[in-house]
Amino acid sequence: MKQQSKFSTNQQQEQAAESHTTKQAAKEFESVERLLRHDAAQTVVPPAIAQRLRESLNEPSAPRPPWWRRLLD
Repeated sequence: MKQQSKFSTNQQQEQAAESHTTKQAAKEFESVERLLRHDAAQTVVPPAIAQRLRESLNEPSAPRPPWWRRLLD
């Protein structure tokens, strides 16, 4: 009896997983850029990471000297 109830539970879980995947329609994108834009629009960025990103974009970065100048100095 226990085996039958476990089996039916597993079947129910599989059916639920299948119905979940069929609800999500496959989308085709014209380019990789459109795919990335779509993904970015649906992805929630945590506030801490968004703040760090804003801060890093506001900081001016000093240009590094060329590799050959660093090598000779």
